Amino acid sequence: MISILVVEDEKKVSSFIEQGLKESGYHVETTDLPTVAKQKILSQKFDLIILDVMLPEMSGMDLAKELRVHGYAGFILMLTALSTTKDKIEGLDAGADDYLSKPFEFEELLARIRALLRRKSDEKGILLNGQLKMDLIHRQVTRDGISIELTTKEFSLLELFMRNIEKVLDRNQIAKQVWGSEFDPDSNVIDVYVNHLRKKIDQHYTKKLLKTVVGQGYVLHKAD
Repeated sequence: MISILVVEDEKKVSSFIEQGLKESGYHVETTDLPTVAKQKILSQKFDLIILDVMLPEMSGMDLAKELRVHGYAGFILMLTALSTTKDKIEGLDAGADDYLSKPFEFEELLARIRALLRRKSDEKGILLNGQLKMDLIHRQVTRDGISIELTTKEFSLLELFMRNIEKVLDRNQIAKQVWGSEFDPDSNVIDVYVNHLRKKIDQHYTKKLLKTVVGQGYVLHKAD
């Protein structure tokens, strides 16, 4: 799953971005402090950082410079109310890959994110299991070249299985990775979603990939 860190001190803006990105299928974490952002980036992998210019403690531009010095190689999308050409050049020179002026439409933010992520090589953006193919950048799934339409949660669930082929995943592991804090342990939502996903990727094929391991969980088998 594509992981994004939002560094924004305006709570309404941060919540708005976080909710929209999660609904679009991204893993999202947020902070309003540059020091916390640096700690997160040094200890976790983020594919992209959405970074506001005006932050407490230090500016977003200074933070971008520090991150690049420390080896962060992911994408940085800078947000700011400063929209002159000089400001944009300064942001890009600080290490940003793109620059979006406030206020902005969320659809434009999504488009900018997709454009940046498309720069990734196919090797990083494609998961394969035989003829089952996941394009993480364009969020498309096919089997034998036939398109499979998945919901956001189904896509995240399949990505988890595709990254753990032949590994039995129990309900707790699945809940933590796909539902996070939203998960109700007394719910049967995981079983329902796995069944929906199984029908979509296996129903019309002789070789069944997604299996139940009684008493343990679920496993996506390697295709022949």
